[in-house]
Amino acid sequence: MMLKIKPYWEDLSVLQIYREAARSYYIPYPGVDEASRGRRGESPFYQSLNGVWKFQYHASVKRVREPFYLDSADTGNWDDLLVPSCWQTSGYDQMHYLNYHYPIPNDPPFVPDDNPAGLYVREFTLSPDWEDKDSFVVFEGVNACFYLWVNGEFAGYSQGSRMPAEFKLSSYLRPGTNRMALMVLKWCDGTYIEDQDMWRFNGIFRDVYLLARDKRHIRDVFNRQVHTADYAKVTLLSDVETTGPLEVNAVLTDSKGQLIAEASAIVEGKGTITMAVESPKLWSAEAPHLYKLYVSAGSETLVFQVGFRQVEVRDGIFLINGKPVKLKGVNRHDSHPVLGATIPMKAMREDLLIMKQHNINTIRTSHYPNDPRFLELCNEYGFYVMDEADLECHGTGQAGEFKHGSFHYLSADPDWLEAFMERAVRMVERDKNQPSVVIWSMGNESGYSLNHIAMATWTRKRDTSRLVHYECTAPEMKGHSDISSLDMESKMYASVEALEAYARDDDNILPMFVCEYSHAMGNSSGDLKDYWEVIYKYPKLMGGCVWEWCDHGMLAKTTDGRSYYAYGGDLGDDDRPNDGNFCIDGLVDPDRKPHTGLMELKQIIAPIKVTAEDLTAGRLRIANLYDFIDLSHLSLYWKVELDGELREQGQIWQLEAKAGEDQLVDLSYRLPDSPGSCQLTLSFRLNQDLAWGVASHEVAFAQFELQEGSTTPMAALVRPRGRCFPLRAEEQEDELILTGFDFRYAFCLAKGTLSSIKRNGLEMLDAPITYSIWRAPLDNDLHAAVKWRAEGYDRAQTKIYSCSWSQTSEETIEVTVEFALAASNRYPIMRGTTVWRVNAGGAITLSTQTKVRDSESFVYLPRFGFEIVMPKSNDEVEYFGYGPHESYIDKRNSVRKGRYVTMVQDMHENYIMPQENGSRYGTEWAIISNRLGMGLLLTSEEAFSFNASKYSVNDLERAKHNYELSEREQTFVHVDYKMSGIGSASCGPELLGAYRLKEKHICFNITITPIFKEDELSGR
Repeated sequence: MMLKIKPYWEDLSVLQIYREAARSYYIPYPGVDEASRGRRGESPFYQSLNGVWKFQYHASVKRVREPFYLDSADTGNWDDLLVPSCWQTSGYDQMHYLNYHYPIPNDPPFVPDDNPAGLYVREFTLSPDWEDKDSFVVFEGVNACFYLWVNGEFAGYSQGSRMPAEFKLSSYLRPGTNRMALMVLKWCDGTYIEDQDMWRFNGIFRDVYLLARDKRHIRDVFNRQVHTADYAKVTLLSDVETTGPLEVNAVLTDSKGQLIAEASAIVEGKGTITMAVESPKLWSAEAPHLYKLYVSAGSETLVFQVGFRQVEVRDGIFLINGKPVKLKGVNRHDSHPVLGATIPMKAMREDLLIMKQHNINTIRTSHYPNDPRFLELCNEYGFYVMDEADLECHGTGQAGEFKHGSFHYLSADPDWLEAFMERAVRMVERDKNQPSVVIWSMGNESGYSLNHIAMATWTRKRDTSRLVHYECTAPEMKGHSDISSLDMESKMYASVEALEAYARDDDNILPMFVCEYSHAMGNSSGDLKDYWEVIYKYPKLMGGCVWEWCDHGMLAKTTDGRSYYAYGGDLGDDDRPNDGNFCIDGLVDPDRKPHTGLMELKQIIAPIKVTAEDLTAGRLRIANLYDFIDLSHLSLYWKVELDGELREQGQIWQLEAKAGEDQLVDLSYRLPDSPGSCQLTLSFRLNQDLAWGVASHEVAFAQFELQEGSTTPMAALVRPRGRCFPLRAEEQEDELILTGFDFRYAFCLAKGTLSSIKRNGLEMLDAPITYSIWRAPLDNDLHAAVKWRAEGYDRAQTKIYSCSWSQTSEETIEVTVEFALAASNRYPIMRGTTVWRVNAGGAITLSTQTKVRDSESFVYLPRFGFEIVMPKSNDEVEYFGYGPHESYIDKRNSVRKGRYVTMVQDMHENYIMPQENGSRYGTEWAIISNRLGMGLLLTSEEAFSFNASKYSVNDLERAKHNYELSEREQTFVHVDYKMSGIGSASCGPELLGAYRLKEKHICFNITITPIFKEDELSGR
């Protein structure tokens, strides 16, 4: 018989049944000693229900039969399922990624009749010590809603996936074995306001545990604080709520366990315990000083982390402890490549350590509250947290009838008021004692109207110590213009120009927070420097959070057993609609390997800025950009290199500049007495182990050019015998054959290009050299690439108008080519002339001048340069330029100028969605060779960009996953005059004009020389 229950899942008047009122997070311990260790599993009042549960999945709730929750129900043939987990990651149902589309028809509050259900059953035994206590069960996270039975009795209902649901079980329990049963539904009316950009996972995905409480116990604690104006004294006010009359004792200790203050009070219902602390150590992200507050009554002791800090906005400036602070943040989803939304503590800690090591100080919990233990880790490591309510109804504005008002119609509907309010109340009540939480956020992308105003108004009244945020970008997405309940303006993906305009407008009295910016999808983060120059410039700009922390790829296998990271549409026919690889948009891989964008962010937001006072004398000024701490934890290591070779080095063991101040250092190095390119590189490293990094970890670096000069190895070439052997030319059909002492080149007169370079019989070309204007589109080229393809950049053909040659002397031959690049049914993209000049030493200089089509419809070029395809075994690269990783005109703050030796394979950045990658900006020379050093030397009078890859542009463009790429034997070398920048336009403003290749006249000279490094470069 079909299960008969009331369909609370689509009844807005029922958000919970029998659920306890929201409270602060804590675990009761039997005493201070146990509480001080904070290991909840050691508490006799805590019993985990994590582990194996019996599980049965039904594609429709209508298939669930009576009475699975009864003691007599046989679950012997059910599956075993580990809890916590998402049932999709355990092989049930379909993994489904969506950005803002609803997975169900947009018909709130109703959901499909065939609503999938997961049935959970678990037996447990209580300790005899719990007999005289009240027992509660806490579900930290269940998606999307659930019904609860204990020993066959209905015990409650809850929805709201990412906040705890607590139920009192005392009246249902019995001595000995007890049985708990849940029915978890995939969808409920709450699904309409949990429409975040994420994989849609279901089940009991966070911890489940039992708590034993005294009959009369402390139900809730709210630790407030009042500071004197000079922060020399703080009053700690602990509002205590009890279930009966109790003597409540409060003890405050410092990080070493030393007593700081204590007080007690008789509390019946509600009361406040007050303690004064003189000269408190203030908490900040840089110096996260924590105290422990033990609140005891009866047999229980609760422990809370206390961080003394004050958050405010004064004169439009965001302040922590009275000082202006910039929020250098990231948006972080709960995401694990195997476990989905179930995040182990180890993974939480790993995220925070990587963030800390990359100078990130802020986390927006996009777009829902995280596990409470995550916030405790943020307290300890030091992060400013924007705690965001589990609220997003983005799909209402995108459900096929987008019009004015549709985006906010749930936020304006009074029928949804309680559903909205509950999202704020449960978050604030749970997390109100976490010092890392400095801002409450009322959700994300849900329009803005009366329901949001009610949320924000209640939040400001309940907690005056924090700020209130909500992102409501566009006027057409608002249902109400009153934002007086908010403490800041907030924009996502605002352009640099828009931020500056806001900051310069005196009518804007609120600070501006960029809740999402610099969309980190694929090869991205090209605009970070521009954003932060403006953010640092204007006090009114608080900072922002990059979207987002990690790629949300799910580990999967191909049919032939290869592992890869899947995105939307990869994992089954039922993954529709989906938003493809839009979830692959993080600063780190799913396995937390940093992308180069994270390295870029680290350097740009680094707490150190160095300026040259007198480079000749070795005097530099080091500015401390920390807000609260000095630089004594940092050492300065420096080195001077000439043409990439170390000439001198030294260190200053301990720096001393105080927060916001600077210091002058004298490095007393000697300038080189020989020509060449000379760099001074400074490395700021930890001089001690800290909680988040080991001694020698580099926090920041700086580099200065001490001496400019040619670094080309041509200057070091040993001229072999006969290098002045007369150069000979002979036409053979459509080829011009050029021969010298030890080389033979073939120039295809019909195609106007060099088709063969041989030296001592070794062929160094696998295909003719060609012009190149196309790149494998980036995720950020999403919109630009449409225009590029319309102009035919991806299919441009070379038209040769004329090709002639002349021998100006015995040592020089020139081939002049008049050409155009054009695509079918389009006017030529450019016309130009290339002069190929070959000298008797074998050097080939290409001098190209082009005139790009000048029209209003012209779209900037992806790149301009040449493609050189080299035969197999040319896998070694040496170059002088910026490294060790990829760099572009707008993404080059994390690289250092120097001499690098690498392999072609190692130049490839393995983005999950293949795209342009691995270019080296600002290169002065490069050698691509075989392992014996036989290859091609590339030089130019002006710095150029180059890349060497085992994949062609077409390979990268066609592949939709990195596992689809197969290394070729050839090496594809791109030598670029310039390449357009990277930007972050996959979800954000267009590429800044300064980084577009939009020149109408291009002059580019590049010299190609076959070289045997081991014989011809001196000093090796």
